[in-house]
Amino acid sequence: MPKPNHHVFADGELSRNEGTLRIDTLAGETEYLPVESIDSLYLHGQIDFNTRALGLLNDHGVPAHVFGWKDYYKGSYLPKRGQVSGNTVVEQVRAYDDDRRLSIAQRIIQASIHNMRSNLRYYDGRRGNFSEAIADLADEKDQVAAVDTINEVRAVEGNARKTYYRCFDRILRDPFELTKRQYNPPTNEANAIVSFLNGMTYTTCVSAIRKTALDPTVGFVHEPGERRFTLSLDIADIFKPILADRLVFRLVNRQQITVDDFESELDGCLLTESGRMTVLEEFEKLLDETVAHPRLERNVSYKTLVRTDVLSLKKHILTGEEYHATERWW
Repeated sequence: MPKPNHHVFADGELSRNEGTLRIDTLAGETEYLPVESIDSLYLHGQIDFNTRALGLLNDHGVPAHVFGWKDYYKGSYLPKRGQVSGNTVVEQVRAYDDDRRLSIAQRIIQASIHNMRSNLRYYDGRRGNFSEAIADLADEKDQVAAVDTINEVRAVEGNARKTYYRCFDRILRDPFELTKRQYNPPTNEANAIVSFLNGMTYTTCVSAIRKTALDPTVGFVHEPGERRFTLSLDIADIFKPILADRLVFRLVNRQQITVDDFESELDGCLLTESGRMTVLEEFEKLLDETVAHPRLERNVSYKTLVRTDVLSLKKHILTGEEYHATERWW
């Protein structure tokens, strides 16, 4: 049973109280958090913390994801690896350098396009006619298998995502619209909620990868670079349609989120604090939802699906066994 995440919104101080995390807020409230009971810690407020608190997180293998102004993702404190395997890292780098990189990248983007297409098929007839876009995405998924370079894989993925995003305006209830995907900063409400949930999907992948011996900085679709976990970006591309986009549609169309849950500052549009809390509450519920897994022959949560995907990739790299990039079947 996966452990739940814990989110801290208040400003204050995070410290260690013997074997427990202690959170003292500027409002004078104190919360004790049993560290062994959480999967990942999300710090959304302005939190001061010391090395003793980080040491406790490290001892229990709990990553802390830190968000700054208006919940912009700032970075993650990752604990010492629970699993260390030089062989895994060596094979991961070899896979990046040889022919395996292209085939892994193709599987990742094929799964990503499949999951975009699955969303459109769900809303086809409910919120509009998406048959043309569904056919285009099927063609683009086929094209991925035919290309010879990583740049071509990324080009097909970019075209597929444009096709997909053009359908958002018809899926989303008015006045939400996504005429163009824009971020840094998001320019309207739809861009703001998509960006926020994409960030949560990314950190979910960071946590899942950290529980393995894979190196999060060595991706296969995205180029390794400074200050970013490219393997997390790769895996997040698979799960954005499942964890982020589908939740955006649900929250907006059921009016759990309205334009009143956003505010515009400095030419950008961002969720209010109450809006972020509503979205996060639903995101955590979604992570705990389960589906019957045909290959594992048991029910698994969405959070476990992410880890299953990462473990499948690791096994592929080490043994050559087929990589089962998650394609929505339910």
